[in-house]
Amino acid sequence: MIRQLLCTWLAALSLAPAARAEVRFDNVIASATLDRPVRYALYLPPGYGADSRDYPVLYLLHGGGTGQPSDWFTLAGIDHLLDRMIAAGEIRPLIAVAPDGRRDALNDVATYFLDDRDGGTRWETMFFADFIPAVETRHRAIGSGDARALLGISMGGVAAAVYQLRAPDSFAGAAALSSAFRTEGQLLALSPEGYESRYGGVLGSGLEGADRINSAWQALLPATLAAGAEAARFRRVPRLYFDIGADDPFFEATAALHVALRDAGVKHRFRVTEGGHDWPFWRGALESALRHVDAVLSRGYGE
Repeated sequence: MIRQLLCTWLAALSLAPAARAEVRFDNVIASATLDRPVRYALYLPPGYGADSRDYPVLYLLHGGGTGQPSDWFTLAGIDHLLDRMIAAGEIRPLIAVAPDGRRDALNDVATYFLDDRDGGTRWETMFFADFIPAVETRHRAIGSGDARALLGISMGGVAAAVYQLRAPDSFAGAAALSSAFRTEGQLLALSPEGYESRYGGVLGSGLEGADRINSAWQALLPATLAAGAEAARFRRVPRLYFDIGADDPFFEATAALHVALRDAGVKHRFRVTEGGHDWPFWRGALESALRHVDAVLSRGYGE
């Protein structure tokens, strides 16, 4: 009788629905810094609703132009990839949060997830002062720097690298896919309209010629970022990961950052694979990027 009951219980257990992940769009936090709400998309891992544990958080920074938080799910399919890798035990369960880095509904000028030179929009300040604390209070996050990571694409890849280098205690690590760093020549070659849509906020509006090479631009140069990094915090573990296509228009500047970091003793990973600056490349690069994220979150490199 006991054996029969045990078999019945095991059969019922095998038929029970597995815990499912959840994706929520149009989540909102209030920001005193921006004086407006900031939307975000949210991934909650399988089992989140059935347990009481706290989770690490991965912040997903989208690309520029028409980029938006939902891209991570509708175009990249990161929720399905996370489901598969978590279920297979390849990465630990985590919460993934994709903030809206657009300036406004029109988004005529990119934010780069950074503060404007004139302070008109302080997106980076908002992220650290308002967004992270609100998200990690609202959702069951571990809430410490060693349980927090970044993953960015293009414009978001720039911010992911900048945040990691400038605020190493705030994140365990970062992965930057096709980070949209430009050379000085590329910056100067932009038309007035092209310049305004990309750098009118971060570097200043209406600049032409040598006026574009200002202190805000200098702060984003490879040599400046490498010199400002505390190399000792990066010597044991390659916390920063780059993956860029061999035919990407931003290859040259990203490679220059790799060389500057290498020469400064900032241990990192720099991967070059075939491809351009597009979704086929990013979808193909996501799995390796997530493995890097898991490694830094779990100190898988042996720190």
